[in-house]
Amino acid sequence: MILNQFSLKGKIAIVTGASRGLGAGMALGLAEAGADVAVVATSAKAEETAKAVRELGRRAIAIRADLSSIQSIPGIVEKTMAEFGKIDILVNCAGINRRYAAIDCTEKEWDDVINLNQKSTYFMCQAVAREMIKQKSGKIINMASLMSFQGGLNVSPYTASKGAVAAVTKALANEWAPHGINVNAIVPGYFATDLTQALQDDPERNRDISLRIPQGRWGKADDLKGAVVFLASDASAYVQGHLLAVDGGYLAR
Repeated sequence: MILNQFSLKGKIAIVTGASRGLGAGMALGLAEAGADVAVVATSAKAEETAKAVRELGRRAIAIRADLSSIQSIPGIVEKTMAEFGKIDILVNCAGINRRYAAIDCTEKEWDDVINLNQKSTYFMCQAVAREMIKQKSGKIINMASLMSFQGGLNVSPYTASKGAVAAVTKALANEWAPHGINVNAIVPGYFATDLTQALQDDPERNRDISLRIPQGRWGKADDLKGAVVFLASDASAYVQGHLLAVDGGYLAR
């Protein structure tokens, strides 16, 4: 039955940036579909998400790690393997945005965004793929952005990082498909999260964005649950190197 292909029962997922917002929402969506989850975040709130996963009847561990440096990545994989014995799903959601006019952006501000959004995403994929190649299966889901397709305003480091995420998702799909690994990305539209608070608080920008969205509203964390479960499940077995927009129709307008 087709609905059985969406089940994640017995699967083990790592979700980075899962202490709040979209990451927490996707971690809970995976758990609702049956997955056990390693919740990765910089703050103690990782345990709050892990607790919510356990309340759904699934196993969960909270791993505090600062992904602004790739030095934390081996420990994330080791702790997950020690607890669960395998990794079936990776969701790379950790990320930041900094709003600067390009003319004023410093090297540090550039590096802060690129290191987390782009560099750590790549090396998390690499570290987890080493385990997935051994088991000849796995699902990797990166977080791209509308800025993977557009330039945006005053977000040039973020745009550069998300353009790279989109491109590397396709490159890794090409290399790892023969090993039974699917690599895809979700492209969230404008979601009401801490990351977009400045835009939400700007009456003019909020109005302009809302008018551009055919569904007429900003996204909520729950709006990503279906997409992440689909890409993490057997239902997407033949989906490879794809950028799945969940944007209320923003890109279509």
